[in-house]
Amino acid sequence: MPVVLEAILVSAGMLLIFGLAFLAIFLLAITMAPIERGLSKIIWDATAPKRPQPVLPKGSFRDFSKKH
Repeated sequence: MPVVLEAILVSAGMLLIFGLAFLAIFLLAITMAPIERGLSKIIWDATAPKRPQPVLPKGSFRDFSKKH
């Protein structure tokens, strides 16, 4: 087998293997995307700061007498 033909076949084989590995990782990522999205939502909800409760103003007797 000529060296040039062998080099072409080896290069094509390496490109084919690279393409198949890329396809396998791509399909794995598509499959795992819903799980990752759910875990991400759980983490963001757990680390989000809680909204403070509305503080009701406490008035004193002086405030009441100023209003009335």
